[in-house]
Amino acid sequence: MKLGKVEFCHFLQLIALVLCFSGMSQAELSRSSSKPYFQSGRPRTKRSWVWNQFFVLEEYMGSDPLYVGKLHSDVDKGDGSIKYILSGEGASSIFIIDENTGDIHATKRLDREEQAYYTLRAQALDRLTDKPVEPESEFVIKIQDINDNEPKFLDGPYTAGIPEMSPVGTSVVQVTATDADDPTYGNSARVVYSILQGQPYFSVEPKTGVIKTALPNMDREAKDQYLLVIQAKDMVGQNGGLSGTTSVTVTLTDVNDNPPRFPRRSYQYNVPESLPVASVVARIKAADADIGANAEMEYKIVDGDGLGIFKISVDKDTQEGIITIQKDLDFEAKTSYTLRIEAANKDADPRFLSLGPFSDTTTVKIIVEDVDEPPVFSSPLYPMEVSEATQVGNIIGTVAAHDPDSSNSPVRYSIDRNTDLERYFNIDANSGVITTAKSLDRETNAVHNITVLAMESQNPSQVGRGYVTIAILDINDNAPEFAMDYETTVCENAQPGQVIQKISAVDRDEPSDGHQFYFSLTTDATNNHNFSLKDNKDNTASILTRRNGFRRQEQSVYYLPIFIMDSGSPSLSSTNTLTIRVCDCDADGIAQTCNAEAYVLPAGLSTGALIAILACVLTLLVLILLIVTMRRRKKEPLIFDEERDIRENIVRYDDEGGGEEDTEAFDMAALRNLNVIRDTKTRRDVTPEIQFLSRPTFKSIPDNVIFREFIWERLKEADVDPCAPPYDSLQTYAFEGNGSVAESLSSLESISSNSDQNYDYLSDWGPRFKRLADMYGTGQETLYS
Repeated sequence: MKLGKVEFCHFLQLIALVLCFSGMSQAELSRSSSKPYFQSGRPRTKRSWVWNQFFVLEEYMGSDPLYVGKLHSDVDKGDGSIKYILSGEGASSIFIIDENTGDIHATKRLDREEQAYYTLRAQALDRLTDKPVEPESEFVIKIQDINDNEPKFLDGPYTAGIPEMSPVGTSVVQVTATDADDPTYGNSARVVYSILQGQPYFSVEPKTGVIKTALPNMDREAKDQYLLVIQAKDMVGQNGGLSGTTSVTVTLTDVNDNPPRFPRRSYQYNVPESLPVASVVARIKAADADIGANAEMEYKIVDGDGLGIFKISVDKDTQEGIITIQKDLDFEAKTSYTLRIEAANKDADPRFLSLGPFSDTTTVKIIVEDVDEPPVFSSPLYPMEVSEATQVGNIIGTVAAHDPDSSNSPVRYSIDRNTDLERYFNIDANSGVITTAKSLDRETNAVHNITVLAMESQNPSQVGRGYVTIAILDINDNAPEFAMDYETTVCENAQPGQVIQKISAVDRDEPSDGHQFYFSLTTDATNNHNFSLKDNKDNTASILTRRNGFRRQEQSVYYLPIFIMDSGSPSLSSTNTLTIRVCDCDADGIAQTCNAEAYVLPAGLSTGALIAILACVLTLLVLILLIVTMRRRKKEPLIFDEERDIRENIVRYDDEGGGEEDTEAFDMAALRNLNVIRDTKTRRDVTPEIQFLSRPTFKSIPDNVIFREFIWERLKEADVDPCAPPYDSLQTYAFEGNGSVAESLSSLESISSNSDQNYDYLSDWGPRFKRLADMYGTGQETLYS
């Protein structure tokens, strides 16, 4: 009779209960031969009760408390005078004791995986005195395990990799399952492994969980990944045991077991003959089913007539063979090339060499196409030389180019003027003869690099380029001169024969045997009594003093003409003037001051004193400027302007005008253009009163009336103005025009209109708006009536 999982668990529980009851008989109190127990003040008596450890089955699901065991003392006569108490782990919360009978029960479900045992203490007390009649004893309640936990793979799911083509029995990975049940009790924690998915490729060791290969020659190129399901079952795999599963992903890693193979046995490519060197002609690739380093290729040309014309290299990213040109192609010389190319794995695996050669060959045919090529020069560079003294139009050299095509079209020559901006040279268009077009100067430009263009007569778009280097040969056409601007000084206390300057010369020419300069004084300076010259014969000369002592008061500067001649043929010379200043020197002969004006200054006035005097003068000037500025700022304005408002004023002058011919006082044209005049006259130089709000009216009047009324109105305002100044002042007036048909749009004048808008709310806005409330409120009619 087979039992199901639930029935089997119930069966195990019944067995455990039987074992518990058999243990209870041993746990009941019995006499022991323990040593006497001594209390203070009386001799120790013999222990009257002992018990063994209790066992309780875990996961009890009954409704009543689970009976654990019974405590009993020989002192207990059954008359209720003894009571039992329990303390320790779980006392009262998990385990309870009947204080009369000593029966122990478990009130909660126990789980061995949470706590395997409980340590408690029991004691028998006199019910009346609460004094112990027996010493306190400690006992253990062990939780008896049942198979209630399935095996678990704590490290799953697993991933592993093995090389393809591995032999049978190759270890892949080890899986481990753990069972939380008690491994020391029964078979609840004894696990065996089996494979549920992944056969027949893999197998698993039942006890160790080691996964191994079960088939030979597993090919990654056919299938590179396998998914395995491994089961772990407790109870040694018997029926009723609990199980857990995990997945294992096994990846086959690549090995070099596939040779490279070209998809085609031959290839053909067409290339133009004008293709530049190093250009790519073609890309070919041998297929390899392997990946990574096992698919890396090496290509080489093993045979053919293009070994020196082409080369092949590998593209590291795509593993393609790249065929490139090493030399220029010429259709007229050769129209096609044949190459035999081999592809091989870079690193072959010796285990698989028996499968065949790990290389392959193919044939590549390259067809050269004819193109219209530009003319080609007979030499890539033409070096030429010409003397800088050559005449304009002289021949320097000749270049030659030809059309490489079979048509052999005539060629015409020209100079690329971007390389000859100054147009020093010309070239004959038909013969290629280069001549001078301007005078040459080696010192300006010693070498000319020009580009000659050769164009086909029949197709001018085909242009070839030749390069010409023209070196200008030197002639002696530049006289020597001082190497630098010398600043020569002589001390006032100089002695005769003292060297005061060493000079040298430079020459822009470059003779082949080097420079040789000759120095001397000019004829006029040869007999001077102040200085002499000594040629050192090494392209330098020394200037020496001839007399004892120099005085700045007599002469502060001397000019010494020096004659310099080179060794060219013909030789050239120049006269250079050396300026010599007389200076006051210290004891070491170092010049201190060279100005003759220094003797004019007073002897007791030093430079520091001069600086102090200048500083005082500047300070006084600054103070004067400050005082003047402050006084100007303190002056009161002549016109009284209390609120600094700009107001118009008409001021009467005592002198009479010049009559009608006087046009200086007023712009008559501007005044006569005014066609209107205001009826209501208000003063514009005082704060407006209430009458300012009355709406002005306009009417047209003649020009002369406008002028007269305007002037008269301003005169009256000035007469009655108490703030008008007592002195004459110029006032400028101007009208803004006659107004518009729409008249004023100002809200301040709306009180004279028939507007229905109510402004009573202005009274509620506070004292700041009181004036507006009086002007626009309900009382405005009485205010202005």
